[in-house]
Amino acid sequence: MENDRLESPVAIKGIERELICPACKELFTHPLILPCQHNVCHKCVKEILFAFEDAFADGGSESSNQSSPRIRISASSMDRIDRINRSASQRRSFGCRGRKRNSLTPRSTLFPCPGCQRDIDLGERGINGLFRNFTLETIVERYRQAARAAIAIMCDFCKPPPQESTKSCMDCSASYCNECFKIHHPWGTVKAQHEYVGPTTNFRPKILMCPEHEMERVNMYCEICRRPVCHLCKLGGGHANHRVTTMSTAYKTLKEKLSKDIEYLISKESQVKAHITQLDLLLKETECNSERAKQEASQSFEKLYHVLEEKKSAALRAIETSKNIRLEKLQTQVEEYQGLLENNGLVGYAQEVLKETDPSCFVQTAKQLHVRIQKATESLKSFRPAAETTFEDFVVDTAKQEDILGDLSFHSNGLEIPEINEEQSRMYNKALICWECPGKTDSADIYVLEYHKLNREDESVTWQKTEVCGKSKLLSDLDDDSSYAFRVRGYKGSICSPWSREVILRTPPAPVFSFLFDDKCGYNNEHLQLNPRRTSVESRAGFPLLLGSERLQVGCYTTLDYIIGDTGIAKGKHFWAFRVEAYSYLVKVGVVPSNKIQKLFHNTHDVTSPRYEQDSGHDSGSEDAFFDSSQPCTLVTLGMKKFFIPATPAAPKDPASRILPLPSCLGICLDCDKGRVGFYDAGHMKCLYECEVDCSGIMYPAFALMGGAAVHLEEAVTAKYREYHDDI
Repeated sequence: MENDRLESPVAIKGIERELICPACKELFTHPLILPCQHNVCHKCVKEILFAFEDAFADGGSESSNQSSPRIRISASSMDRIDRINRSASQRRSFGCRGRKRNSLTPRSTLFPCPGCQRDIDLGERGINGLFRNFTLETIVERYRQAARAAIAIMCDFCKPPPQESTKSCMDCSASYCNECFKIHHPWGTVKAQHEYVGPTTNFRPKILMCPEHEMERVNMYCEICRRPVCHLCKLGGGHANHRVTTMSTAYKTLKEKLSKDIEYLISKESQVKAHITQLDLLLKETECNSERAKQEASQSFEKLYHVLEEKKSAALRAIETSKNIRLEKLQTQVEEYQGLLENNGLVGYAQEVLKETDPSCFVQTAKQLHVRIQKATESLKSFRPAAETTFEDFVVDTAKQEDILGDLSFHSNGLEIPEINEEQSRMYNKALICWECPGKTDSADIYVLEYHKLNREDESVTWQKTEVCGKSKLLSDLDDDSSYAFRVRGYKGSICSPWSREVILRTPPAPVFSFLFDDKCGYNNEHLQLNPRRTSVESRAGFPLLLGSERLQVGCYTTLDYIIGDTGIAKGKHFWAFRVEAYSYLVKVGVVPSNKIQKLFHNTHDVTSPRYEQDSGHDSGSEDAFFDSSQPCTLVTLGMKKFFIPATPAAPKDPASRILPLPSCLGICLDCDKGRVGFYDAGHMKCLYECEVDCSGIMYPAFALMGGAAVHLEEAVTAKYREYHDDI
């Protein structure tokens, strides 16, 4: 019987890696199974969780790490501990009750698993809800016994000196020698029926009990949570709606799967060895290639050092040469002024000349001397050093070079150069910059977008930088009526792609004005149709228009259907944009003052157009522009994919030169303070036409449609704008 119960030795050589706790880096001691299926020592779990409370109480995490020398927590793990601790403190600030310091279940239920580096939720019961991995304990014990075969397990009940134990009782959780076992397990008693095995320090219970219902044994297996459960867990616990199976079925199924997988791996042993050989070669190749890359990088930097040393030497030589020249000039000037002193130099020589009594000899010498004396006198009146003492001309400006060196990194041909998509990018109330890779593959981990304002006055360029995880970025700190240059590059680790081509985009000339179409004031629902959001309006040229034109044979006389914005402008400078459908026949856009709105809607014949008249020869709407002066509002005419510049004294006389292609997006800029309104190509922020306007009242955006036409207000750029349009 004893021999049957003794544990057979197992070959445990080479499995040490599976028996090491990822937290303490030692053999497992009472390992617990986390919800992520990784194992951690019971003591390590408690120490890591208590580190949260120490960090929260002490205001840091270093003290808690030092007070727990058993566990070795890395910097990244401590960062996660701090993050989880902050989230736990936020939950406590909302009324969650904490637990005492000496509780087995600390107040935070999030645990940073050292195995998978993820934050694991331990549930409400914390440590108490985790299963103990008795199978792993048994394997660790076998490993320990094999490693310390010469070290015997001593009897727990012998008087000193203790004897070597011969068996261990699993019910008593103790080891005995033969004599002590007979004394404590006499024949004919209940203890004689205890289960005993060979000497061991690993005592596991006979029955695995449920950690949530401590009096119930586990008899089922939850296939959703992948853990054993009891019948109470299934009836009314956290596994009530989960799919479960019997423990025997789960045992049989999992054992068959594991056996088949092990057999498959064993059958592929030759393939595994081949892969190991290949990996060994890759390790050596990696070592060689890394050394080669280091040498190439060193050579590249050595070249830079050489260039810098040459520039440094040249700069120092130039400064030294300039210094010597200046010192020589100043020294000469000093000697000249010393000669002006009495009995010294030029003055002393002149004094000696004055002693000459022969007139002819004196005149011969004194003439040239007098010129020198006059120059010396003039130099005294306007003293000026012969050389500058400052070396401002020799200041080396390295700002651009520092920026270039700051961007110095590894360039790889494997990373594609991203391209900024100008069609998807938008400059409106905010700037949305979008880019993509030509190969449609996202090989970069992160992108860096740089931009700067184009200013002719500033010669130096300072790029603003922002890191982006996706392929678009929303910017809200740009100035109005300004041009910006954008560029982007991709990063994968320390490797980066070259910069993309710089793209220049211009912001609107004024802050964006938001409004909707007014569905109350003058809105004609028989001719116009608004969408539910009131951002689009469409004219319906149906039976009413046909019936109104039924009696006409040689011309068409009809009215425009007007609609205005629901918000007015009293002061300041504002900009709004919209799109006109390409099929639109006639659309007028502009502004109208509040005191002329009624006149606008009661003017039944706003436009008289001799279109399609047999003798007129007109086949476009360009002539409508000539009637703007008689209208109660300032409007320009659009239609048939054309933009018509109104006929004014400053406009070209040739009608053809006043017709421009219709931009895909139009904008209007109203400056109430200056009394001017401008019409823009909103795609490029280019002004097409500008005129004066009477802003004495509150100004409203105005639109007029005739025939088949549609106008869509431009949507404001928000964080969800790109996601919305991508879905479309």
